[in-house]
Amino acid sequence: MVTVKWLEDKSFLAKNGKYKQLEGSFSFLQGMNFPIYCFGSQSLEEDTSFEGISCIIEEEQSILDAVLLSQWEDRMLKDCFKYDVTTSEIKVVTGKMKFLCQLNEGQITDHLSKSEGNTLHELDPFVFDCVKHQEELLFCLANNKKAKSELIPSASVPDSAVLVIINVTPIEYGHVYLVPCASNRLYRFLDARSTEIITRLAAEINNQSFRIFYNCYIPNRSGVYFEACYFPHPLPVEFRPAGTLFGASGRRGIHICSIIDYPIKTLSFQTTQNLKILAAAISEICFQLEEKNIQYNLMISDSGKKIFLFLQKTCAASHAISAWECGGYLLFRNRYQFDQVTEDAMINRLSSFSLDDNNFEAVKQLCCSIASKFDV
Repeated sequence: MVTVKWLEDKSFLAKNGKYKQLEGSFSFLQGMNFPIYCFGSQSLEEDTSFEGISCIIEEEQSILDAVLLSQWEDRMLKDCFKYDVTTSEIKVVTGKMKFLCQLNEGQITDHLSKSEGNTLHELDPFVFDCVKHQEELLFCLANNKKAKSELIPSASVPDSAVLVIINVTPIEYGHVYLVPCASNRLYRFLDARSTEIITRLAAEINNQSFRIFYNCYIPNRSGVYFEACYFPHPLPVEFRPAGTLFGASGRRGIHICSIIDYPIKTLSFQTTQNLKILAAAISEICFQLEEKNIQYNLMISDSGKKIFLFLQKTCAASHAISAWECGGYLLFRNRYQFDQVTEDAMINRLSSFSLDDNNFEAVKQLCCSIASKFDV
């Protein structure tokens, strides 16, 4: 029988809370200019559909998508990454779930600690420990009073911006950190404004390969941050059937579904109207979950129109799993484990972290109650 040892990405291990030290990492922003992508105000002030945000047809590449990919590829040419993620091998595991596995020996070799039994060493992987060079910050996101979005080629970082920073140990193409900050300080909690601007990013990227992730389970966190990258195919959770919990077909507002026949308890939130309402509802739900000490992960997909909420049982943060692992995309330590993995092993892996049935029912009721306040 094969024993599978799973890769614990350095982005998801417990942090040691060096908040003051990390704040100092913003010092390089002072007096420096970077590209700034400013979101227009029109689609936030009006009750417009997602189709009206980017003002482009699906076949065309959006400006924001082009900026992100061109900046990221430029850093590849400058050897800013520890390894070439495009050479990592990926396979689909045989079975109905179609789990995706990646063999990523580059991350393990230089940047991850080895496990001892069931215990994993604590690391401090937070993004600002990695921002040692100016070129690692690609550009910034900010809101704008103008009606339409615009790209400013070079400007100082505005207050209440989101920093877009490369992950030097990427797990997929275009892997970046998205870090909300204000007055050169980190946000300590996930608020409605941060959720809104991050969801807006997904909408204006307007690329079906783009996914944004958030992991809440890191204790004593130094600050709120998201991660994002491009996947060539939808993740396995996106193929699973779903049962409606809230919102009838064709009804405006938020639609909540429970993902059926999936090893980790999952809800999906979807809307075709009013991004601001969806972001506000998700923010309040996340706040309530943290108040109740329920671990969760978020995945934003479908150009911002759908958000998956993965629910984990409360356990040590070093044993929690990442949002993309919840979504069915897993990383492996070595060739043997990668070759021998089975669907049953992956199902057991995810199931072992899932929230129990009773607490899941309580979370569903909580989500529907909050969504009803935003129903339009």
